[in-house]
Amino acid sequence: MFLQLNHLQGKSAAQTAQETVAAIYGLLAEGKISEAQFGKLRVQLDWLQYKQNFRDVVTAAGDGSFLDLRIDTRQIEGTDLKSCIQKAVANEPSDRLALENFCSFRKSVAWDYNRFYWSRLHEWEQATGKGYEQALPGGKSDGNVDDAIADSALEFWQLLNDMEGKNQLPQEIFTLEIGVGTGTRCGNFVRLFRDIDRDKGTSYYPKLRVLMGDYSLDTLDLSRPAVQEHISLCSFLALDAMNPLKTLSFLRHKLLYVHSTNMYDNLPTEEFVRRNGRLYLVETRLSLAREAACAIAHKYEIAYDKLRWTTERLREIGPSFLGEHERGMAFWMDVWQAARLEERLTAIEELRDDPFPEHLNARTLDEILENAPTDMRFHLSSGALQSFANTLPLLHPRGYLQVQDIFVKDFSEYRLGFYGPGKLDGSIVNWINGAVLKEVAERLGYNVRFVPYKYRKGSKTSILYTSPRD
Repeated sequence: MFLQLNHLQGKSAAQTAQETVAAIYGLLAEGKISEAQFGKLRVQLDWLQYKQNFRDVVTAAGDGSFLDLRIDTRQIEGTDLKSCIQKAVANEPSDRLALENFCSFRKSVAWDYNRFYWSRLHEWEQATGKGYEQALPGGKSDGNVDDAIADSALEFWQLLNDMEGKNQLPQEIFTLEIGVGTGTRCGNFVRLFRDIDRDKGTSYYPKLRVLMGDYSLDTLDLSRPAVQEHISLCSFLALDAMNPLKTLSFLRHKLLYVHSTNMYDNLPTEEFVRRNGRLYLVETRLSLAREAACAIAHKYEIAYDKLRWTTERLREIGPSFLGEHERGMAFWMDVWQAARLEERLTAIEELRDDPFPEHLNARTLDEILENAPTDMRFHLSSGALQSFANTLPLLHPRGYLQVQDIFVKDFSEYRLGFYGPGKLDGSIVNWINGAVLKEVAERLGYNVRFVPYKYRKGSKTSILYTSPRD
């Protein structure tokens, strides 16, 4: 048996390790785990920093030659760990209510719920009585910290001033915000840039063309008040975050500044497992434990065998499908809170469909993984990678992309922590595989660097800067 600690929470790790070893040896002594099963166990002890997530206390997945047993050390207190381990190792047919078939996580209906949430953000906030930012760690987005925005505005002004000195400044200065949120960050950036422009005696502010892009029209509408004093400079665009180039191809090589905050971490992704020299895709299935499904069905007077269909109709029609709007919102929230992800591992050579996003293939990934740990589980960050690669062609030769988000900057970090998926209210959050983004960007002819976020103590945020290579 192989026991691995995947986190740095020492107190929790020691307690869980002792309980896990005792539970497994107890099951072995009782004949409930065979010696053959014992020899294949790879026990992964995780500490999930997201209080709301898709994990049961114990989950298991493998390919016959090994069995990854993943235990959440944060949830272990008060549970019958021995029973949970026995059930996971036994691999008995699931009695859960499946809300979909097994697939790559990026194709999961979980992301339908995520899009549903953003398209109805205002309704969710009204139902919960709190804004989206209150669900974030610390109750505030790192993107809205005044000092950070001021430094960013000054940095942009310095670029424009340098370009003007070299007679490189265009008549129109295009900027783009992808994933506008409340619009607060963009509004403050433009305001502070205007103040710097005035104090420095330059006249760049009137030349700004501020593009605000989001796929949610509801979110775009909600962002307008935050930029009202600069509204004549702003354009609001329905934009696919994973392919900005599709909407903005007419601005290829013209954007001098592109920014996003906490957007990449909310794009579809999948996970891979590297074991014994082989690469496996983690296929998932969103489901409800039978007990939770029965409770929801009883509460809302829905037949158990109609529950999956009801969740599908909810996403198609909206909360009003269940009669009263408040009732529909409550049903949505109960389903989302109870939803879990079942997992299975499939070797990539056994997959029917190519699991890789554009700009990446098996050979390229093998090259990227050459110096990475041989046994690990990691995100591919497909949605972030697509958005990233489809934004770079928009950059002016002197322009840059600035992304504030949570990045894993080295593959070895995946052995030190859990990086999602987690739940923030009705949305999904994952750390981004910055190591993959960096490698892909360099192959496409761009420079990438990560700068620590210094504006909030204890923040996990980093700032990614990308610019065309000279």
